[in-house]
Amino acid sequence: MNAIACQVVSIEALTPVVSKVLLAPSAPVHFSAGQYLQLCITATDKRPFSIASIPEQTLLELHIGTPEGDSWSSSAMHHLRQQHALAAPVQIEVGLGQAQWQTDSDRPVILLAGGTGFSYVYSIAMAIAAANQDKPVFLYWGVRTKEALYYQAELEQWAATNSKFRFIPVVQQATAAWSGRTGLVHEAVLEDFVSLDAYDIYMAGPFAMAGVAREAFAEQGGHREQMFADAFAYI
Repeated sequence: MNAIACQVVSIEALTPVVSKVLLAPSAPVHFSAGQYLQLCITATDKRPFSIASIPEQTLLELHIGTPEGDSWSSSAMHHLRQQHALAAPVQIEVGLGQAQWQTDSDRPVILLAGGTGFSYVYSIAMAIAAANQDKPVFLYWGVRTKEALYYQAELEQWAATNSKFRFIPVVQQATAAWSGRTGLVHEAVLEDFVSLDAYDIYMAGPFAMAGVAREAFAEQGGHREQMFADAFAYI
């Protein structure tokens, strides 16, 4: 796969540990909503990141988390910041992964994200909206603390103006100030649906979460061929 040069347009802090990165490709790029790109730090050091934007948009949007102790993501962010400061391009490979949105499916959709896995489901949700598909979409976003819900206001506004879109944030370490759902995000899905038989399910987040969710959803009627996650290739 040929690498494409991109200018780092901006780097914005979404939370103390998550940054939004906007990239401007030097040539048209081709990908499907739900696919990912690789940041090529060197010819052999390539770091995959979900794409939060959709193909119709000019810029590529990434949400990169750099929690304390995560040298893998931190070194990728260092490379991006360094190239941004130098106004120098970065190299990417785009259009990777097998968990993209299934455009030919008429089934309602459940989107499940843990942490910055949100960028993957956000892209699919936007693509469904851009295609004017009149189908129910349920977006579940699990985080440790409510401060990690960096697109909460946007999603709540979206849900308020679209009767077919529901946003369900789930906080693990909730304080008394949080009045929403708590616990594990995949368990919120299990509580809300008696059967998952009729749904396409897309998920992104820690591999352990994807594995547990896949098994639990299958026990509740979900079909493995209607569940999509790039993590499935590794677990």
